[in-house]
Amino acid sequence: MFDLTGKTALVTGGSRGLGRAIALALASQGADVAVNFRGNADAADAVVAEITAAGRRSIDIQGDTSAGRDACDAIVKAALEGLGSIDILVNNAGITRDNLLMRMDADEWDSVIGTNLSGPFWMTRAIARPMLKARRGRIINMSSAAGRMGNAGQANYAAAKAGLIGLTKTTARELASRGITCNAIAPGLIETDLTADLPPAATEALLAMTPLGYLGSADDVAAAAVYFASDEARYVTGQVLGVDGGIVMGS
Repeated sequence: MFDLTGKTALVTGGSRGLGRAIALALASQGADVAVNFRGNADAADAVVAEITAAGRRSIDIQGDTSAGRDACDAIVKAALEGLGSIDILVNNAGITRDNLLMRMDADEWDSVIGTNLSGPFWMTRAIARPMLKARRGRIINMSSAAGRMGNAGQANYAAAKAGLIGLTKTTARELASRGITCNAIAPGLIETDLTADLPPAATEALLAMTPLGYLGSADDVAAAAVYFASDEARYVTGQVLGVDGGIVMGS
């Protein structure tokens, strides 16, 4: 596996689902991890406890990444104060507010764009300065297969995740000269709390489009994050890795 000993990471939305799996995977490879959460302190505390029990340092940081620049600056400041440095940022916090385009209201649109796209932008801006000073860093954005192919009933989510791919590529170009990489992971149908709420018919339809024919696990996605965070990925930037069972194929 990849050695992250001596590295520090900040994972947004790290108290459950993909964020929890990523935080634990990074720690399992030697990283110290700051776990950001919005509201569920007990879940975040449980992740921190599991990481510290394994011998790594970990702190939890409450903060809503969708609240804008000041909130994201505060999250990064707390992570730096708690761990001393941040080598890896995983922009994972995300929500869904599904509806058909013609029925989607302003709050459904704004809340999803705010959390899934604006949040990563402000987090990236906040972490860029210390990473530029250190002349190293790994930024990993959680996109989605929906951002690459669209999905009925998810105009807000697909637009945000597609925008995140554009943000990833632009960040990669702007920060590459300082040794900072930025890549995206685009999961397909992964077994999480979010997919558990999908109607069975919707799940079956998506599985029918997935060549491998089964749901992925959070650990599958976490493994991709560990790779992007590692020194082995030092020459990889501006890329989108589909962890999606083959539902999206193309250049």
